[in-house]
Amino acid sequence: MTETVSREPQQQRSRATRQRLLEAAAGCLAELGWNGSTVAVVAKRAGVSRGAAQHHFPTREELFTAAIEHLTTTRMTDLRSELESLSPGLPRTEAVVDMLVKLYTGPLFRAALHLWVAASTEEPLRERIAPLEARFGRAAHRVAVELLEVDESVPGVRETVQATLDLARGLGLADVLTDDSRRRRGVVRQWAKTLEETIAAARRHSCYDGVPAMREASCP
Repeated sequence: MTETVSREPQQQRSRATRQRLLEAAAGCLAELGWNGSTVAVVAKRAGVSRGAAQHHFPTREELFTAAIEHLTTTRMTDLRSELESLSPGLPRTEAVVDMLVKLYTGPLFRAALHLWVAASTEEPLRERIAPLEARFGRAAHRVAVELLEVDESVPGVRETVQATLDLARGLGLADVLTDDSRRRRGVVRQWAKTLEETIAAARRHSCYDGVPAMREASCP
């Protein structure tokens, strides 16, 4: 019993150290890029020794891919919570598009972008990043479908959702060097209108063709 009790604080400290390392690694990537983000720099920012950092993450590649994966999971969960706290009357589609765009214009995307670029020339890193990027893409698509409340069995809906994510990614790239927020707001509003019209048209077409329509709407 005593051994179990004494082990719990140690495990809690270990989890807390790991958490600090993951957050510090993502922060370093976003601010310093891949070349400036060494294990030593991350350990210093996290307030732990380099040895402790390497105990949790034996290689640099493991540390930074784990950091991006952790923050991606956290951000996807946050998106759902943000939608639930929207002010009544705010257009849902525009709010969702804005949230998805922010996913690609925040620190997480900047950190991931540095990692993606480094992986294009470093084979050990690319072997880890390629499947991570694929998981990130699938997770973002699932969240977009859920938040937009659409049915992908309707022809054209899946492609429209993916176009929304591609647009968000492009806006994120445009924001890397300069503050593009003013132009971005107008693009988000216009795309939200286009998105609503496109999805509504796809639903009507599915009704006439006998394809199951979106669950929340009935055919005319």
